Amino acid sequence: MANFYKDTPALKFHLEHPLMRRITELKERNFRDKDVYDFAPVDHEDAIDSYDKVLETIGEICGDILAANAESVDHEGPTVENGRVTYAEGTKKGLDAMVQAGFMGVAMPRRLGGLNFPIVPYMMAADMVSRGDACFENVWGLQDCAETLYEFGSPDQHERYIPRVCAGETMSMDLTEPDAGSDLQRVMLKATWSEADQCWYLNGVKRFITNGDADIHLVLARSEEGTTDGRGLSMFIYDKRNGGVNVRRIENKLGIKGSPTCELTFKNAKAELCGERRLGLIKYVMALMNGARLGIAAQSTGISECAWREAMDYSASRAQFGKTIENFPAVYDILSVMKAKLDASRAVLYETSRFVDVYKTLNDIQRERQLTAEERAEQKKYSRLADSLTPIAKGMTSEYANQNTYDCIQIHGGSGFMKEYTCERIYRDARITSIYEGTTQLQVVAAIRYVTNGFYLTQLRDYEAQPHSEQMQPLVSRLSALTDKYAEAVEFVTSKGNQEYLDFMARRLYEMAGTLLMAHLLCVDATRSAELFEKSAKVYVNYISAEIEKHYSFIMNFDPADVEMYKK
Repeated sequence: MANFYKDTPALKFHLEHPLMRRITELKERNFRDKDVYDFAPVDHEDAIDSYDKVLETIGEICGDILAANAESVDHEGPTVENGRVTYAEGTKKGLDAMVQAGFMGVAMPRRLGGLNFPIVPYMMAADMVSRGDACFENVWGLQDCAETLYEFGSPDQHERYIPRVCAGETMSMDLTEPDAGSDLQRVMLKATWSEADQCWYLNGVKRFITNGDADIHLVLARSEEGTTDGRGLSMFIYDKRNGGVNVRRIENKLGIKGSPTCELTFKNAKAELCGERRLGLIKYVMALMNGARLGIAAQSTGISECAWREAMDYSASRAQFGKTIENFPAVYDILSVMKAKLDASRAVLYETSRFVDVYKTLNDIQRERQLTAEERAEQKKYSRLADSLTPIAKGMTSEYANQNTYDCIQIHGGSGFMKEYTCERIYRDARITSIYEGTTQLQVVAAIRYVTNGFYLTQLRDYEAQPHSEQMQPLVSRLSALTDKYAEAVEFVTSKGNQEYLDFMARRLYEMAGTLLMAHLLCVDATRSAELFEKSAKVYVNYISAEIEKHYSFIMNFDPADVEMYKK
């Protein structure tokens, strides 16, 4: 029996990070639930043991059910008839297994039927699920929408909707439209208040909606007549039980074929306001998207894990010129860099998740009582850290997922181009990760202020100052010199006072900052466990040294006036 948790010691390593003690204390409110629920943990060690056992069970489901059915799901896909979606048989089996095991509403409070888990173990589950079948993550993982409902919905909405999610009902977030993709300010789905019925009605079309025939939807719609920008948008809850929404079609996609990506028609669909009017895009969707972006980072990491393992297995069995191809430098070079990118992805994914856990839980505690001055400072610190790392996590891990699946096919050679090999499917599945929930280019837009205001530089120096093992010290010294070059490049670009030139160079500065941050995180991890991460840390620092030099050379030798040349 395959178990994706037991065979991946890096997951348990991150589960036992020192900051997890603070996270469990906050999440469990100093373990007060032990007096109310038999299964609530009594202390930190008990909480970690609980996460560990649940992750082990999820790891078994991922290996024995999701991965085993992923190929058939890819071929069969979902279908639509009379406006309703039917999942592929393999997807149904996976959902049944997760529901029966009680793994819906993972991060929701126990009083609402959830497991009350922090984000970290939830992202670990998403990581494993995506390794098994990236499509399934787009169905099961959208329980993440319940976090936004919990954060901004009313107590009454909590009681009516969240227990249903915890019991196994699915969710979707209905944001994009035919003329409003990345530019959500252009959303025109109309929300009209009915005085007679004392409810809202939604009319219009949504497109590219993942899991679009879900039971409970969070819908972005225009509630303010006469508006054309984001200030006229509100968030609504639509319950499929009320009718009024039909699936016009399921998109025929390159990859993630098991995930129903739908075009929806809303015709007098009864809905209720979530939160306050006019804050749909400005506040609620931003929170929703940040959670989704972390989920895509987990999905990307799981795909990278699958790609690396497929490449390793094939290279160990495929013989050419009298020996297996894993022994050729051209091959083991690729394999080692794949593993380094995987470990770097996991490092930034779980660092970001820990930051999100601290500030989100403090936000929740603030609803119960006033925070102390120390807690407010902690909340502010981790909120900013999470906000700065989320676009790095989403952008870099999704790009690495694409690179690792590309390299996985390359290791397979001609066989990798054939449908019977897993690498062909995951290559197609990976492609969307750097597009949906905000393209890599939009992650650059989200991150660039942390480049120009010096926040990333401060973070790099802080990681540099952390204690490191003797083996890591030379790598940290190399990273320090590379950070000097990054700082010089940032100063060179910003000193020109040319916004278009800054935008043109933003992707390069983002990648310099991202790779340096991920390298530092790997060095910190390797200090804690040389056995797991020392090799990857060394390989990754070698790899990014060339990347930093490439970007540095481009920036320092580029005449800002040449931006015009790229337009023509």
